Amino acid sequence: MAFFPCFLSVVFVVRNESERIESILFEATSVIASIVSDYELIIVDNASNDDSISVMKRLTGEDGFANLQVYALTKEVDVDTASWVGLENALGDFVAVIDPMIDDINFLPEMLKKAIAGADVVFVSNEQKPAQSLAYRAAFAVFHMLYHWFNGIHLAKEAPQYRILSKRVINFILQHPKPAMTYRHLPATGGFARSHLSYSYCASPTFQRPKRLGDSIDRGIRLLVSTTRAPMRLVTALSLFGAIVNLVYCGYVVGIGFFKTDVAPGWISLSLQQSGMFFLISLVLLVLGEYILNMASFSNEGPLYHVAQEFTSARMTRLDKLNIEEVSSSPANTTNLARGEMS
Repeated sequence: MAFFPCFLSVVFVVRNESERIESILFEATSVIASIVSDYELIIVDNASNDDSISVMKRLTGEDGFANLQVYALTKEVDVDTASWVGLENALGDFVAVIDPMIDDINFLPEMLKKAIAGADVVFVSNEQKPAQSLAYRAAFAVFHMLYHWFNGIHLAKEAPQYRILSKRVINFILQHPKPAMTYRHLPATGGFARSHLSYSYCASPTFQRPKRLGDSIDRGIRLLVSTTRAPMRLVTALSLFGAIVNLVYCGYVVGIGFFKTDVAPGWISLSLQQSGMFFLISLVLLVLGEYILNMASFSNEGPLYHVAQEFTSARMTRLDKLNIEEVSSSPANTTNLARGEMS
């Protein structure tokens, strides 16, 4: 198996996986420990309501896993936000984000090979998709069609959640005011060197945590509004169009008044009044839209998450490598030492 001289961080987002978390970590350690110089495993517990916390406290003890960090959130958040909790606390040269319910960690060496070769971002798609309801699939298709129209990328195909990011990509995302929101799409749109891989399970993955359509729609709308100006630009464009149309209509009404004699009494004044009012309303909407766009770019909302508890392994293998100096025992050094003793 190939060996990569780098420090790798692996982020897992879990919820109510107390029975499987130890086997997940054992498999991850068996895959990672022998292929990299150093590593760390980061578990983000997305507000589990089972005994996951007590299990992970045990796993970070003296007899538990080495290089393990656990971040337990106080409330459940979306997967992207939970993933960012692990990413912003990762120390590795490269950081992998894995959903243990869907993604195959055994594919990680292939991803790391691409990252070491120069790819800042390595995206991986599982060709086998979990079964979802017809309503969810329809909403999924509509969202990705709109997002591709507005932002130029198809998130599911061009920026899947299974990925490896280099440290400079993470530092770039940190410069944005809402990194937890932009983390999903920014690696694909920031101009970084990218690599896309795909694999297929022998069996279709299944969600033990079914996705709720209402939450997904809310998340999709927030993602559309926060990551692109296109929806608001559409509003301002329609406002500008409405103002121009009403202005043209005013000219049409005035022309009718000059060149037509059989006009119904009061039609001209009423039409001018209505078109003038709609013209002013369209201008107000245009100004408000531009103002909202400007304010959105400087928005400073509160944090999206709060870490309630944090655990770190009692054993850190990388600490054993610090403050160690190799002294050469060449014959030349031995001779010089002997001469010094004789003198």
